[in-house]
Amino acid sequence: MKGALKAGAAAELIPDGASLLIGGFMAVGSPERLIDALVARRARDLTVIANDTALPGRGIGKLITAGAVRRVVASHIGLNPETQAKMMAGEIHCELVPQGTLVERIRSGGMGLGGVLTATGLGTEAAEGKQTIEVEGKTWLVEPPITADYALIGAWQADYVGNLCYLLTGHNFNPIMALAGRTVIAEPESIVPVGVITPDAVKTPGVLVHHLIIRG
Repeated sequence: MKGALKAGAAAELIPDGASLLIGGFMAVGSPERLIDALVARRARDLTVIANDTALPGRGIGKLITAGAVRRVVASHIGLNPETQAKMMAGEIHCELVPQGTLVERIRSGGMGLGGVLTATGLGTEAAEGKQTIEVEGKTWLVEPPITADYALIGAWQADYVGNLCYLLTGHNFNPIMALAGRTVIAEPESIVPVGVITPDAVKTPGVLVHHLIIRG
């Protein structure tokens, strides 16, 4: 089986100070066992790039509570009061990015593009200090691409060679993040023989996945 690891062993691969793309949408589609293993090994100074920081006790919220996170890049933190409190106390630096801009920055990083042109944020504080460019008479804000040391992916199923499929809101960020992590670690709910996942259901091909988390 491709790169099979238990969650604890995978967490040991991720050094303190690493940047992590973590899939999930309010913890749906987040790799919970891998997050638990990072908390257990007392990871520190992580940069977490995600849609949100979930809730206390769920998904990325566990890393926030454990003091594992130094920096967050997310579209919102509104449902996690611990993230808000740590930001106001100066314990976590938060970069808030509009959701569409965030996913496009990650996609452009994974595709090897130079960034995103967007009108979102023009004329507001969000544009301060950022490059703008004019195209056919219209001004655009230039948002840089996002990549990370690791992409931590929650999937519904994987097969033995690492092909992944997702359910429901697990689709929202996981497939894009799998493109932009230099090392991709996927945590499926189940691992099935090759052929069980039909080709049109594969959203992340196994060539992108370095490790699969197995139970035990």
